[in-house]
Amino acid sequence: MNDNERWVRPYGTAAEGPFQVSITDAVPGWARTSLRVATLAPFAQVELDTGDSEVIVVPLRGGADVTAVDHAGEHHKARLAGRASVFAGPTDVAYVPRGAALTVTAGERPATIALCGAKAAERTEPPPFRHLAAADVPVEQRGAGAAARQVRNFGIPQVLDADSIIACEVITPAGNWSSYPPHKHDEERDGLETELEEIYYFEVEARPGAPDGADPVGYQRVYGTAERPIDVLAEVRTGDVVLVPHGWHGPAMAPPGYDLYYLNVMAGPGATRAWLICDDPAHAWIRQTWAQQPGGTR
Repeated sequence: MNDNERWVRPYGTAAEGPFQVSITDAVPGWARTSLRVATLAPFAQVELDTGDSEVIVVPLRGGADVTAVDHAGEHHKARLAGRASVFAGPTDVAYVPRGAALTVTAGERPATIALCGAKAAERTEPPPFRHLAAADVPVEQRGAGAAARQVRNFGIPQVLDADSIIACEVITPAGNWSSYPPHKHDEERDGLETELEEIYYFEVEARPGAPDGADPVGYQRVYGTAERPIDVLAEVRTGDVVLVPHGWHGPAMAPPGYDLYYLNVMAGPGATRAWLICDDPAHAWIRQTWAQQPGGTR
């Protein structure tokens, strides 16, 4: 018996109010991160008080206007150009600090917007509102061969000033594996590993030429240690979410014919905002083979 029922949220099972996906600390065993996804008709809007969380606004498709009134009463606004779909390339994003009143309004076309959240550290002053242009999002090619994938690092510490949140998105081409070798980040070990819970939000797209009736699908694996067991093997489609409270996670698998996208949201209780991981020792050797392959990276 696996843990899918506890940690997998198929599309439609985690809706709340205007959000077709709503992952918050209301989920038993979940504490640090959140994800809300709303599909907006033209000129429709969604509102959120960020409270003790910081938020990155990520257009999944379409664009939107973002307005925020921060804890000091200052007004901020950004027009997010967005994109046609998550497979079309990076998008611009907006960072909204804790203690803000946030409003997201679609433009002339429908839009699907993700609000990635994390409990914020208690700085004297939270980081400022920011609009990060798509051209300023670093795009990293990671892995090699059947483990090659593209990572868009809009919300990592080296790119975005924030309190706790770490966020990025990954494109795994059809037939490839990502989140590989399996790795974990569930302990605070100075300079080696940081404790981060993680949300995976998925979308899947059939390759050009697929017939009517094609069923885009991917797979996600999470497994634990002897001390902290967890067992998830999920078939995922667009809008599905997998939660990773701890344990080794990976691979995320894109079957032949279907490209796989996922949005990652991470945060933890530690004082250092960093993505430090350790690979499963049984599979760590695979990372060393990438440099020997054309275009291989770490």
